[in-house]
Amino acid sequence: MDSSNYKFVDLFGGEKGGVGKTLVAKVAIQCLIDRDYEFIAVEADRSNPDVSNVYRKYCKHAFFTENEKEAGRADRIFEFATRRSVIVNLPSQVQKALKAWFDNNNLFDLGEQHGVAFRKWFVTNGEYHSIKLFLKSLDDYGEKMPHILVRNFGVCDEWEQVEKDEKVQAAINKYNVQTIDFPKLGYAERYFINKNQLTFGDAREHHDLTIMGRQRVVNFLNSAYAAFDSTGAWQEPNDKGDLCESA
Repeated sequence: MDSSNYKFVDLFGGEKGGVGKTLVAKVAIQCLIDRDYEFIAVEADRSNPDVSNVYRKYCKHAFFTENEKEAGRADRIFEFATRRSVIVNLPSQVQKALKAWFDNNNLFDLGEQHGVAFRKWFVTNGEYHSIKLFLKSLDDYGEKMPHILVRNFGVCDEWEQVEKDEKVQAAINKYNVQTIDFPKLGYAERYFINKNQLTFGDAREHHDLTIMGRQRVVNFLNSAYAAFDSTGAWQEPNDKGDLCESA
């Protein structure tokens, strides 16, 4: 597959709460904004819609469910992706519903027909249960959807046990998983940003942060963008186009 001819649906998840998935998704959105990349963000986390609360200008809404009567609620994600690249903020514990959506709609085949590809950014805190869920995701999708393992240094700075786990490393090699190290944002800046529901673009210019605080936000974003760039995703602005659907 020549991925340069495809629009991507980038799925940001981690299955567990507390791994920092929402922070990573918000930084990814800010990265694309800063680079004038045409995209749409989809908030799929109904219980904690923190991404759409902050980046509401860029967000539509959809959700995944195992209820067959409401299974079409996620379909607009694919419709969006036929015209524009999409970032999806997944909720926790979505794996069964997500797999049902893929399987029941033959989405990988449908994507081939319509120029849509999928990419999974799995955010982890390095704990055993988080890594176990990552391996489950690879079992479900590893042959058909590239995975990027996001090691969140904001919640864990010790990865030796994961690096020494032969089963994990074998799975990473088998499925050609890319691994990135997501940087830590200082507590004071993170608290201020969350308290005031700021985008990262607003935060790095906010005068209620000190000069040094704003610089720490800039440094954090630069490090995060460099990590994203190491994957080869979002290298060039994509085609522009109108998208008028309501949220």
